[in-house]
Amino acid sequence: MTRVGENEIQIRKLLENWAKAVRNRDIQAIIAFHSEDFVMYDVPEPFQSVGLDAYRKTWDLFFRFTKQGVFDIHELNIIADDQVAFAFGKLECADKSDSDDFIPLHFRLTTGLKKIKGVWTILHEHHSVPAVDSNP
Repeated sequence: MTRVGENEIQIRKLLENWAKAVRNRDIQAIIAFHSEDFVMYDVPEPFQSVGLDAYRKTWDLFFRFTKQGVFDIHELNIIADDQVAFAFGKLECADKSDSDDFIPLHFRLTTGLKKIKGVWTILHEHHSVPAVDSNP
C-alpha cells in the first residue's frame, strides 16, 4: 500500500471515530484530534468558532437538542499527501428519540487536516446545508 493510501485510511478512521464520539456524546473524543487553534464554520450560530473552547460550546448546544442522535457519514472523499489533507462528504444528523420537534438534517462536511508530530490533526471543519429557494 502506498503512503498516500495509508494516510487516507488513517484519516477515514479518525473521522469515523469522531462521528462515533458524537453519537456517544463523548466530548473528549470529539475534540481529541482537533488543533488548539482550530476554526469551524457551522450551520447554526455561532457562524464561526475559533479554538477548542468555542468548539466545545457548539456541542453543548447540539446535545441540548438531541437525545439519541444519529450522526452518520454516508459519503466521504479524502485527498491526502504526507503532510496535509482535506476530506469532504455527506452526513446525516437525526434524533432517534420520540420527539416530534427534531427534523433530520443532511449536511455537507469539509475538514482540513495537517500531520503534526506524526498525527493527523483537524485544523478546519465546515458544515453546510444546501440553499433552499424560498421563491419557487
